[in-house]
Amino acid sequence: FVEGERILCFHGPMLYEAKVQVYNILKTNTAADGAAQYFIHYKGWNPKWDEWVSIERILKFNDQNLKRQADLNSLSSKKKAAAAAGGGSSSGGGEKKEESKKRQREAGEKEEEYLKRPEVKIPIPESLKIQLVDDWENVTKNQKLVSLPRTPNVAQILKLFKESALKKINNDAHQEDILEELVNGIKSYFDRALGNILLYRFERQQYVELKKKFGDKEMSEVYGAEHLLRLFVQLPQLIAHTNMDQETIITLKDHFVEFLKYMEANSTQLFLQNYENASPAYSK
Repeated sequence: FVEGERILCFHGPMLYEAKVQVYNILKTNTAADGAAQYFIHYKGWNPKWDEWVSIERILKFNDQNLKRQADLNSLSSKKKAAAAAGGGSSSGGGEKKEESKKRQREAGEKEEEYLKRPEVKIPIPESLKIQLVDDWENVTKNQKLVSLPRTPNVAQILKLFKESALKKINNDAHQEDILEELVNGIKSYFDRALGNILLYRFERQQYVELKKKFGDKEMSEVYGAEHLLRLFVQLPQLIAHTNMDQETIITLKDHFVEFLKYMEANSTQLFLQNYENASPAYSK
């Protein structure tokens, strides 16, 4: 399954139409090559139900699976009709009604558990919040674009941060491993999230043109700090849908804070001062 693909996804016993937003490989203790995870949005549902799911819950959007979806819907409707007709008058009807209520309670508990998950907060320094606002105004209000490719690009920024951070950890192999995972993780998230959730509408044509021009490059080698900073606005929601434990999330958050401090301290070297005007032919 690829990002942007139309799919069918199990939510409980039912199949719903959805779209793959982000694809990622999550390393596990039992699988050296990692487990495929997909961040999906259910068509017509509130974004709060967007979630990370494993490949086992996803089916291709084709006639065969659409028939399976229709059969499940039909079966569900028949069960509801039978339960309503029974009215609880017989012991069998009562048992079915109780079973239906139990399933509804369990589904409700799962939804409640999701909503009660602790919110992941990544504090963004005030100067970077101003940068985000200026960035939004430049693109959406003034209809200007970030000049691309950028120097330094995202990959270069992460490398510079890593080199800076290594000087502070005194050859601690464990901390070096964590740092390596951090920069690789940010780069991976950026490359997978950029085309789905990090672009403003006015930038999409530029993105398509760049994908054609730099097809052999990852977008972290083309885009820069402006779009990387946008990722940190989206990261809390992305992380909240993973199966990371609270201790791992806290550790990640601390490293994200350090990275944002680095961006703030080096903002004049990382961020564009002036965006470019789009050409007359752009978006026509």
